[in-house]
Amino acid sequence: MADFCIEKTSTPTSPERRAELLKDPKFGRVFTDHMVVIRYKEGQGWHDAKVTPRRPLEIDPASTVLHYGQEIFEGMKAYRGSDGEIRLFRPEANAERFATSARRLAMAELPEDLFLGAIEALLKVDHDWIPTNRDQSLYLRPLMISNEVFLGVKRADEYLFVLLASPVGAYFSAGCVPVWVSENYTRAAIGGTGEAKCGGNYASSLVPQQEAASKGCSQVLFLDARERRYIDEMGGMNVMFVRKDGSVVTPPLNGAILRGITRDSLLKLGRSMGITMSEEPIAIDDVFAGAASGEFVEAFACGTAAVVSPIGILRRESGEVRFGDGENAGPVALRLKEALTSLQRGEAEDSFGWVRRVSL
Repeated sequence: MADFCIEKTSTPTSPERRAELLKDPKFGRVFTDHMVVIRYKEGQGWHDAKVTPRRPLEIDPASTVLHYGQEIFEGMKAYRGSDGEIRLFRPEANAERFATSARRLAMAELPEDLFLGAIEALLKVDHDWIPTNRDQSLYLRPLMISNEVFLGVKRADEYLFVLLASPVGAYFSAGCVPVWVSENYTRAAIGGTGEAKCGGNYASSLVPQQEAASKGCSQVLFLDARERRYIDEMGGMNVMFVRKDGSVVTPPLNGAILRGITRDSLLKLGRSMGITMSEEPIAIDDVFAGAASGEFVEAFACGTAAVVSPIGILRRESGEVRFGDGENAGPVALRLKEALTSLQRGEAEDSFGWVRRVSL
């Protein structure tokens, strides 16, 4: 692991104030006292790795990220188990995807040891911010921006890596979420940046997300860019459907869908539990017909933030369908969520080797 210079804040949050904030942290609204910063410059490589007090960044208005959008990020969590130990879930997979995103955006790749070292360095300083409540965790947000001062379309020569930490509760409120099927907008096309975890993919989802909200829905579901027929993914997470025989199906990775780590984990975990988990094209018309006939009995979103979030209603201009009673999670979604959560928190045997303990 790389050495990190530790610069602790002179104004730490008091234990009393921290306890108050941890009672009910709204997702992405509360942040720990520190962050990690690492710099990159062509010819020098990655350098100046440090844990520093969390504060605003100072960047030049000609910084290339502001003009050409070279920016990527990750999302992951640290968990405190009932035994008090701190665990990370498949952080190596996040490091690999971060590097893959960097390659697609023509950015410098952060080595895995630096990525993991940054996380462990921050947790050693801010571990008191990791909640003990089983429904809470410490959300970790690694990000990288191009930071060369230059106006011109080219690969930047300078980059800035930052790691933030935020104690969080549930991404969605309890119960099922209603989802709007976007038939006017698409998220990504094959050959584009759909597989990269970059800000532009999420910015492009905001208008259809507003459309979803105007239709009384919490999230938006995108169809493929070519035919507007097959399901791709949701605005910020993957999606799965459950047939009446208990089998689960999700759209295959096609170059436009994010390679969700939660998605991959559920596929492997479900198979180990004896659940038939398949990846195949899913036509939106077939889902509507199947939900109406009883062929499809559950649907759920899956991702780091939401974990497993049941979908109660799919809605589009021509009408809507419900899964189950439209309000409560189905048994397959609940079973998969409990199995995954138990693994992440060290409550179940980790036969996959996915859990990484953090030594303080």
